[in-house]
Amino acid sequence: MNLLAILAALGLEQWHAFRWRAGAERAFVGYVRRLERKLNGGTAGQGAVAAVLAVIPPVGIAVLVWWVADDVHPLIGLVWNAAILYLLMGFRRFSHAVSVIIEALKENDVTTARRALSGWRGGWVGELGSNDIARLSIERGLTDAYRQVFAVLFWFIVLPGPAGAVLYRAAVLLADEWKGIAPGDDATPLTRSQTEFGKPARWLLGVLDWVPARLTALSFAIVGDFEDAAYCWRMQAKSWPETEGGEPIGIVLASGAGALGIQIGGPLQQLGDEPYFRPELGVGESVQSEVLPSAVGLVWRALVLWLLILLLITLANWAP
Repeated sequence: MNLLAILAALGLEQWHAFRWRAGAERAFVGYVRRLERKLNGGTAGQGAVAAVLAVIPPVGIAVLVWWVADDVHPLIGLVWNAAILYLLMGFRRFSHAVSVIIEALKENDVTTARRALSGWRGGWVGELGSNDIARLSIERGLTDAYRQVFAVLFWFIVLPGPAGAVLYRAAVLLADEWKGIAPGDDATPLTRSQTEFGKPARWLLGVLDWVPARLTALSFAIVGDFEDAAYCWRMQAKSWPETEGGEPIGIVLASGAGALGIQIGGPLQQLGDEPYFRPELGVGESVQSEVLPSAVGLVWRALVLWLLILLLITLANWAP
């Protein structure tokens, strides 16, 4: 039944993106901001209480409705699971953005590619060339594919009903909202209290990321260049900065870059500031704009691999 719900959600999203998803995320973010205003006294203990209060309502509501629906009829429970996945997964969001950038770069329309990249990942992209646009697109694409597809699917499969999928997406939004600052930054007392307050939320996301990040990296290695992907994963992933997602995202990016035979990461220009230096991930040549379709293909092949494995598990469970 999980496989049917996943296929239904993926099919629906490719057919038509869920327009209310951004509204649902904004509502949740508004709720956690209210919790922070009421509970943030600058301690990790208060952050832990707030994190529990943040994730329990969406997870509880999703699971309660699923229990009732499944009790009435398993088909209704299946429909509810598919609807929740349709709301939470963002495969089309990332694939559509990449497609726009690919077409723009094919036409040498760097302005349109910059605009699409800025609308997708945010931040300043005003003077980036085509190769830098492709590099940042691959980084964001691999990150979004992991955060919004692979990790969501993993926890949907592991926990009953839609509990895992809702828990993971709530944890991502919560950790991003309460991320505070990186150690060593010149911060005001307020941002330092936010950092301490947000530690439990970031710890929760780190726990939830541990297994699916490695499974996603392994999938990229299997469907790409296995040797280079494994090497980059082992040697480079830990160097990825916490401000960019830390080791879990570093694992995904390093494996993906190695599987594609390219280098990503490196200096990132910021408006009015000196370049922000990040470690390089991957092997081979720097990213060229022609590599973008290969990155999309890598994600698709990894997703098909997951679906095939889930199909085999489903058939094995059905076998007498």
